[in-house]
Amino acid sequence: MAEKPKFVIFAHNATYDKLHQVATLGLTAAAMGKDVIVVLLFWTIKKLAEGKIDQIDFPQEYAASAEEVTRLLKEKKVPTISEMFHEARLVGRFRLIACSAGLEYMGVEADAVERNVDEVLGLPSILSLTAQAETKLFI
Repeated sequence: MAEKPKFVIFAHNATYDKLHQVATLGLTAAAMGKDVIVVLLFWTIKKLAEGKIDQIDFPQEYAASAEEVTRLLKEKKVPTISEMFHEARLVGRFRLIACSAGLEYMGVEADAVERNVDEVLGLPSILSLTAQAETKLFI
């Protein structure tokens, strides 16, 4: 049986707008039959460890629109980041992987994220796992 095409997202930025893109792209790719791997780096690890993955926040340059966008997201009942990650697992192959060095750099204990990810891997393993990906995005 042929391997499914890999769709990889390296998730570095943890503001809501960036995480929303990670979640919607990952969910869509999983629903399309791709093998989705989301690699959490730096700030995404920190936000996940702090239990703030669904917190709606925006970069400072968008502060003037933040309140309106937040209201619209709630009005339109847009799923949370964690809900989209869950849905992606239900519709296809979707894995969250935390970079072990990122845990160390951000001062996060492994047990703070292990229950919310599929694996914690070192960068050499991550690069090997994602080497033949059809799509690689850095968000």
